[in-house]
Amino acid sequence: MPTSDSEDDIPSSSNQKETEGTKILLADPKTAIIRLSLPMMIAMTLMTLYNVVDAFWVAGLGADALAAVGFSFPLFIITIGLASGLGTGGEAALARMIGARDRAGASSVAMHTLILMTVLAVVVTIPLFFFAHDIFILMGAGNAAGLATEYARILFLGTFALLFGEVAYALMHGEGDAKRTMYAMALGAVANIVLDPILIYSLDMGIAGAAWATIIAEVIAAVPMVYWLFVKKDTYISLRFREFSPDAVIARNVLQVGLPAAAEQLAFALTALALNGIIILIANTDGVAVYSVGWRVVSIGLTPILAISSAVVAVTGATYGARAYARMEAAFRFAAKLGLGIGLGLAAVTFILAPQIAGLFTVGDAAGITPELTTYLQITSLVYPVVGFGLFSASLFQGTGLGTRSLTITVLQSVVLSILFAWIFAAVLGLGLSGIWWGVAAGNAIGAALGYVWARRYSAGLQVRQVGAVAA
Repeated sequence: MPTSDSEDDIPSSSNQKETEGTKILLADPKTAIIRLSLPMMIAMTLMTLYNVVDAFWVAGLGADALAAVGFSFPLFIITIGLASGLGTGGEAALARMIGARDRAGASSVAMHTLILMTVLAVVVTIPLFFFAHDIFILMGAGNAAGLATEYARILFLGTFALLFGEVAYALMHGEGDAKRTMYAMALGAVANIVLDPILIYSLDMGIAGAAWATIIAEVIAAVPMVYWLFVKKDTYISLRFREFSPDAVIARNVLQVGLPAAAEQLAFALTALALNGIIILIANTDGVAVYSVGWRVVSIGLTPILAISSAVVAVTGATYGARAYARMEAAFRFAAKLGLGIGLGLAAVTFILAPQIAGLFTVGDAAGITPELTTYLQITSLVYPVVGFGLFSASLFQGTGLGTRSLTITVLQSVVLSILFAWIFAAVLGLGLSGIWWGVAAGNAIGAALGYVWARRYSAGLQVRQVGAVAA
């Protein structure tokens, strides 16, 4: 760790390799937020567009197919969410090492993260593959259980490619290499968009075609990542597994953020499972289809905010590693203002165009859910302006190595408040299916506000202690 107490005295060393990415990461924090966010906005927009396009093509197979994807969604979140959480832990630890100008430590972080990812791929996906059908029956999938099992098991066959992509994206983004991360993510998304109609309809593979399109696209996206990391070797991190030596401290640094971050993804899955259960009690499987399609559409609105959130992890990690706490605070506040402005614009567009958007994704047999999908989109869009406050607060805690605090914000926001208010609004107040959407919106808004206050107090405390140490 660096020893300087001055926020502007960021340590440097002439014998340390610098890349364009690390220069961006250690530049002005506002500039770094923008330059790391923009490429990710493009890539993540393409990826969420793929999700929407996938829903469009699957919708043509009928409401049962949409419901099957909806029931598979929580299991898919669990699988890829664990890798995403691990990648976040690696990204945060890597950024802190870069801030401290410790390239050997950064490389060790990357290698530990990749090895942990490999173990995860083996341990987690095997039971999910074999017990998928039983899980769907317990979830109340009914007639959709067969289709859901078919779809999910194919996805689990490609688990290693899925997990490697998530971790590799995070590591390269953690060293500020947002452009090439964007290229790989965009390549996978475009491949998926192209493959979906071919496999689903041209080759008459149905819902299985949608799953195979996802797996093939993930493999395609992984190819350039493997080339950059293991063949070209022009990244800041150096991956030499022959020289790898297990280090409990490094592993702990990764896991102290990675495990809570993975648990956050599990919390999202738990929320989806609970909401599916409430929806079935209040409405029927058509309600699950509304939630499945609606969330994919909403993901487009959240994409710019999620991209900024990812940048906040890297930038706060680097500034924290350099003990530049005032710069960390500046980056956090700038991200919050940026997220608020973007959220307001997206909310207005989504609310006004909700009927037209819903109509695009409820063709054929799914046309009956158009009115309820419109309601879902309009209610959910109201949270866009404030959702960033919670996400950025969680990201700040991840960047500084306080993964448990990030998890606390997510659990409070997504699990406790959202599910509680969804049940109260839908069942107690008798608002039905729309009450679920109102409850989720209220829970997310309140949780985001509480998280933001907590993060601001923490950041201010760091600066006060630093000033006190200098004065002493």
